[in-house]
Amino acid sequence: MNLQWLSGAIPARGASKSKTMEWFGNTIAVTKHDLTRSDDGEGIMSADCYKKLVARGQLTMLRPGKGLGSYALIEYASMPSRFRDRFEAKYGDPETMMKQDKITLAVDPEAQRFFHDHLLPNGEHLPEAKQIEYTLNARVLNALREMFNTQRAMRRACNNNTPVIWTNIFAAAEQLRAAYGHTLPKSEARLRDKMRQYAKEGYTCLVSGKFCNSNTLKITKAAGRQIIALRRSRVPVYTTQQLFDEFNRIAAQRGWKPLESKASLIQYLERPEVKPQWYDAVYGELAAKQLFSRRNKTVMPTMRDSLWYGDGTKLNLYYKAVENGRWVVRTASVYEVIDAYSETLLGYAVSGTENFDAQFRAFRMAVETAGHKPYEIVTDNQGGQRSKIAQRFFANICRISRPTAPYNAPSKSIESVFGRFQRQVLHQDWRFTGGNISSKESWKINREFLEANKEQLYTYEEMLAAYAAARGQWNSMPHYDTGVAHEEMYRTSVNPETDPVTELDMIDLFWLTTERPSLFSADGITIQYRNRKYTYEVLDAAGRPDMEWRRENTGRSFFVRFDPDRMDRALLYEETPMGLRFETVAYPYLTVHRNIQEQQPGDMELLRWNDAQIKEQRVRRQIENHALELEHGVAPEQHGLRTPAIKGISEREFERLADTVMVVPTTPASEPIAVGEYTKAVSNTDYDPTSIFNRM
Repeated sequence: MNLQWLSGAIPARGASKSKTMEWFGNTIAVTKHDLTRSDDGEGIMSADCYKKLVARGQLTMLRPGKGLGSYALIEYASMPSRFRDRFEAKYGDPETMMKQDKITLAVDPEAQRFFHDHLLPNGEHLPEAKQIEYTLNARVLNALREMFNTQRAMRRACNNNTPVIWTNIFAAAEQLRAAYGHTLPKSEARLRDKMRQYAKEGYTCLVSGKFCNSNTLKITKAAGRQIIALRRSRVPVYTTQQLFDEFNRIAAQRGWKPLESKASLIQYLERPEVKPQWYDAVYGELAAKQLFSRRNKTVMPTMRDSLWYGDGTKLNLYYKAVENGRWVVRTASVYEVIDAYSETLLGYAVSGTENFDAQFRAFRMAVETAGHKPYEIVTDNQGGQRSKIAQRFFANICRISRPTAPYNAPSKSIESVFGRFQRQVLHQDWRFTGGNISSKESWKINREFLEANKEQLYTYEEMLAAYAAARGQWNSMPHYDTGVAHEEMYRTSVNPETDPVTELDMIDLFWLTTERPSLFSADGITIQYRNRKYTYEVLDAAGRPDMEWRRENTGRSFFVRFDPDRMDRALLYEETPMGLRFETVAYPYLTVHRNIQEQQPGDMELLRWNDAQIKEQRVRRQIENHALELEHGVAPEQHGLRTPAIKGISEREFERLADTVMVVPTTPASEPIAVGEYTKAVSNTDYDPTSIFNRM
């Protein structure tokens, strides 16, 4: 049957002369069968090749081949050029062939306007999809009615009084269904009834009765408020069925029309103007805020280091640990710092829990990676973030530091980035679950598998290495918007308003200073960090304890500045009225093994050297202190008494060491003198000066 007599401008969706292609809307489509068939010559592609191209998104699927009588349609233009060449060589040029076979329907602006303006009994407009559907059905009915009238006129002109053959009209309707996809009745009798109804009622008959018979449409304002109140009830909490029954019970008492179905109840509660009136009571005010409150639309930064996000989460990359002699499954937390512009992962720290220490280490790594301070930092609202030390830290590291808006998860873009990082990279590892191990919902897919294979899980160190590799993979992947690798975007961007970081800046930013001064004693100076004690001492150029510095500073208190990631040195500061003044650098206290068996090369030399230094210092102190006594007339010998000898040092050794000590008298214009000169001066007194050298 020829339908070319139909007029209009819109191309049809099917009914092509070619069996290998058809219209899908305004798009030329080919079938899977004709792409893969080989019974009429060499196939365009194999079935396996077809599946791979679809999976990779290299073929655009217009319609999946699901359902009885349906078949898959592929957009011809989406096919790779090599396959289009094969297709045209076998079947011809689709563009040329299909343009010769278009079927058109006459437009109906009046129908389009009617369905656009039509109001349902509840005062609402038809859904847009229904407006399009009903307008198309009207155009098809117009064409069928015109065909009916043409046939009847031709029969009358020929004095033929036989009825119009409906079989031909029904066949035309089915051809138009294949071409355009209208939804008119599929049986000849029902189509005939619909055409008669259309002739009497016009466009109205095409509107489904489902839009007109909803019981919710007849709910009064008072009845509606009662339904909302029952939905908000917390004591008791009603199920849908219980709410339905309770409302109808109340409706019978108050003379309201009862609801006929739960569907009508649900439809009413889901109305856009009704839903906000009960949603908060059921799901919480914050959930209601997220659903109904307008969200700001923001534009991401256009340069690196303009905005860094920091946030912590469960890593969920599971590893094994030994507990009570058996393997157990464990995970950790990770704190990540991300550049908002490039989505580059700049720094991170894996820890047992999210705390300021993890934040500190993550931001330190980020600054070391960047070589610059960020302009702005946005972090979460965890407790560690609000501590005084954290506030001072973030005030020094950037110009602006702020937390995310409380109870406003969408304000943190880092969660979106980290989510994609998990889905695109971490999920490739079977040890990654994406959920808390204690959560049945999030871990139920992997729980049995992990437990069955826990001996094959990473060790803690292996887990750290795997996570570091995953971060590297993400940074080398293309940005979703630009197609340029994250790290490449970051590296090639320049932010003229951010400050470069020097070595002194790193000390100022990331070295910690003790809150109180510590005493430098004979045992060095000790600080405590992370529940561990660290002891330092000052060394000379040869790497041995600086005895001269010790002689002048033992018993003095210093503030200690140290690198929390490298406790191999510390800076000592003395408090002055003008603030902290740098004194010197201290190093880990030198130690030796007590037992000879485990002593290392140099241990014995250090012991001997230290013993000699101690003896020399003891002799020096006694000589210098006795000189002071003599100078001021308070020496025991000046009063008929004796100064005790130094224990553990023989007289000969004392004299040997004394000869190496320089004494600085306090008399004006005097020069340092050797101990021999000193003892000669003392001998001129009227008492025995050698008593001070008595070894007892």
